[in-house]
Amino acid sequence: MPKVKATIRIENVVASATLNQKVDLNAVVKGYPGVEYRPEQFPGLVFRLKRPKTATLIFNSGKMVCTGAKSAKESRRAVMKVVKELKQGGIIIISKPEMKIQNIVASASLGGMIDLEKAAYTLEKTMYEPEQFPGLIYRMAVPKVVILLFASGKLVCTGAKQEQDVYDSVEKLHTLLEEKELIFFEEEE
Repeated sequence: MPKVKATIRIENVVASATLNQKVDLNAVVKGYPGVEYRPEQFPGLVFRLKRPKTATLIFNSGKMVCTGAKSAKESRRAVMKVVKELKQGGIIIISKPEMKIQNIVASASLGGMIDLEKAAYTLEKTMYEPEQFPGLIYRMAVPKVVILLFASGKLVCTGAKQEQDVYDSVEKLHTLLEEKELIFFEEEE
């Protein structure tokens, strides 16, 4: 177990949903003048919510992509709220949306300094080219995530499909860094 507990924060949850029906985006614009829809630039309509603070892309195929949520639960709530708003605006929606979490992005701080040069040689499936990018790219197989690791002990975890994957992968990496003596903590006087 790591000496110092990592602080982890989920920054963004990307979820896809499908209504299994076509949606008339022009009708949505008429009911909600606040939405963004410029079909000549992008085929999707942007439906923003203040609570939870998210942006949901809606396509005429009935497919949706929700971004900005801070948890899987919050992304579900956002999609359901958008669907409810559409119904209130006169859009007929037959079934409940089918949802799937596509990506969870989190940041974390491990509380110590990391020897990235040594980590690049010690850990498997890494890429480290400091002239091009200051972080080490670490591809973890289980859970399947990609971690951008910085010398400061801060990291970004991406590719998780479940929130638990984020916590598991950060803890697993933290333990690995300690076992291989790649993380150093400031000695207290």
